[in-house]
Amino acid sequence: MGKKWRWGVILDAGSSGTRLHIYRWKDPERARHDTPKDELHHLPKLVTEKKWTKKIRPGVSTFGDKPTEVGRDHLQSLIDHALDVIPEDKIKDTPIFLMATAGMRLLPQLQQTALTREICTYLRRNTQFSLPDCDLHIQVIPGETEGLYGWIATNYLLGGFDNPDMHRHGKGHHTYGFLDMGGASAQIAFAPNATEADKHANDLKLLRLRTLDGAPSEHKVFTATWLGFGVNQAREAYIENLKELYGTPDSHELPDPCMPKGLRTTLRGDPVDGPDSDDLTLIGTGVFDECLKQTHPLLGKDKPCNDSPCLLNGQHVPAIDFDVNHFVGVSEYWHTTHGVFGGKDDKAYDFTTYQKRVEEFCTKDWDALQSKIDARKKYDMKNAQEACFKASWLINVLHEGIGIPRIGLEKMPAYNVSKGALENAKDKGFLDPFQPFNKIDGIEVSWTLGKMVLYAAGQIPPKSGDDRFPVGFGSNIAGPAPPDFQFAGSTWRPIGQGNGTFEDDDDWGDRAEDLLDKAREKSATSGLFIFFLLFFFLLYIFRKKERRIRLYGKIHKIVHHRSRRPGGGGSPRRGSGGLSSLIHKLSGGRSSGGPYERVMEEGQADLFELGDVEQDEYSDSSEGSLSSRRSRLGLSSGLATPKLNVVEPRFDALALPTSSAAFDRSGLVVRTESRERLFPAPNLQMLNAGKRSRAGSPTRLKSPLMSPLQED
Repeated sequence: MGKKWRWGVILDAGSSGTRLHIYRWKDPERARHDTPKDELHHLPKLVTEKKWTKKIRPGVSTFGDKPTEVGRDHLQSLIDHALDVIPEDKIKDTPIFLMATAGMRLLPQLQQTALTREICTYLRRNTQFSLPDCDLHIQVIPGETEGLYGWIATNYLLGGFDNPDMHRHGKGHHTYGFLDMGGASAQIAFAPNATEADKHANDLKLLRLRTLDGAPSEHKVFTATWLGFGVNQAREAYIENLKELYGTPDSHELPDPCMPKGLRTTLRGDPVDGPDSDDLTLIGTGVFDECLKQTHPLLGKDKPCNDSPCLLNGQHVPAIDFDVNHFVGVSEYWHTTHGVFGGKDDKAYDFTTYQKRVEEFCTKDWDALQSKIDARKKYDMKNAQEACFKASWLINVLHEGIGIPRIGLEKMPAYNVSKGALENAKDKGFLDPFQPFNKIDGIEVSWTLGKMVLYAAGQIPPKSGDDRFPVGFGSNIAGPAPPDFQFAGSTWRPIGQGNGTFEDDDDWGDRAEDLLDKAREKSATSGLFIFFLLFFFLLYIFRKKERRIRLYGKIHKIVHHRSRRPGGGGSPRRGSGGLSSLIHKLSGGRSSGGPYERVMEEGQADLFELGDVEQDEYSDSSEGSLSSRRSRLGLSSGLATPKLNVVEPRFDALALPTSSAAFDRSGLVVRTESRERLFPAPNLQMLNAGKRSRAGSPTRLKSPLMSPLQED
């Protein structure tokens, strides 16, 4: 892949499994050069692909009592996948993070420490990824941090950061709230309105990003987490409540209104075939209204609130102004609304429509549902068995806990936005008080993206005088960096030459590889794939003059060498004429005499300077040295002339023929005359006087017989 790219690897170690995410973005120096000036206030543009992700089960937390096995038995397959994606020469420059969430938070502190240390040791010993700080790169992150990263990812993808004018929600507000729910915990993150922000300033996090122009971008965000409020942990608490309500020493069955009628499972959710099991069994009754009543106490709304206002479990949250705070829900919010009950064309969450679908499903007999699920083969049995409980839990958390207005039942606030922006936002559901999402513009909404956006922003050099404001987050305290400030972990070290010039070989290589990947995926036969492979290989090889000349030189050397061997087919001219001529035409060269072939063969190219060098699209077009201007003039006028000193001994040394016929055959007479028209005679004399220096020539950097400059 191209030299202009930066890469990042992050492992999301959740409660049910570990998922690998890989992101790529332009080197900030290159991005700043390529981006129009009116867009330099944007954040770096990160990209990812579905094939770059991989998830394995179970989670890292299952290795709590056997930490030494986590690397070999769990992480190695993810590392191998990352190495298949990221170019080998980029590995050392690529940071790797493993950040564990709710599953690890439930482990004792001793096991957490043992696991994180073992993971860091394993990655350092077995990979070359950048891992300078174990505490920063390998950690169990608090739920508040997870929520903050999710808030960054959401607003980054929706455009709340880069285009605030297109996302005016009223009252000077232009960002979106973030809701996440996993198996063990749930998070909320949002920027309160101005009144609430002033009132609860000590409860907010100071987040600082940096845009491509080097300017700091600050936001004040409230984040909170509820451990135990994920769907799996909530389900366990729900089962315990059922045992207290209906369980007796002699009973073997518990009625469960949150399962379809007639469904029988164990307490863990495994299906039970008949009523003769000796284990405690759940029996679905399919009464969804009762299910809502049974899950409501799990919200903890009756817990004392020591710092008003509170939402769930007596935990303080600033008042939410739904006039301006519009929330995006991910993970279980998406799967539970768009899984068993979701419609394919649903653009927004509608409480009335959603609850109607849930009730229709959850009140039916399990036998009837099971036959339909088997026929469609769309949802596995476990998801269908637990769908009613998850739906009831989501409805209670959203509307009874957080207070999201019920669309279709409650009056909605007016939106203070332009008509055009409003219509655009309505199509995407962005102005609803709550909208579940899985992807935005093809990129999964994940907190891991937010972490990598923060890291990429930290690679941008700050404006002069703004280096006091680092990228990261911490307490909302005045000053460049509060005492608890968590830095992004990145520095502004450019990949390129640092002089504003860049090689342009990368784009074609990246495009060719992308097209090849698509060909591999879409090709129905191996023959079609081979055709695409050869086509793009030839396109990549022959796209530039210097590449054609380099390839021609190598092949011609082989052909020329074979023609000289005993029995090699006669004289050199007879032995290489057909193939050599064809290769020379393919490589874009003219028919040349023996002396030029001998130079290419014997490595005496230092007597030539190739004039047909493609101008670097990133070099300055108005300024530059004489040699660079000459190179551009040569390019525009079609000149591709080996520059020969008009000193007689040099011709003798090269054994060049001096007859006019020889010059005509090589095209040197015409091309020398063209150069004389471009450069006055004094300039030619000056350039050819004595021994000419080639150190500053841009064409020398492109010479096919020289090794490219090594990147720092």
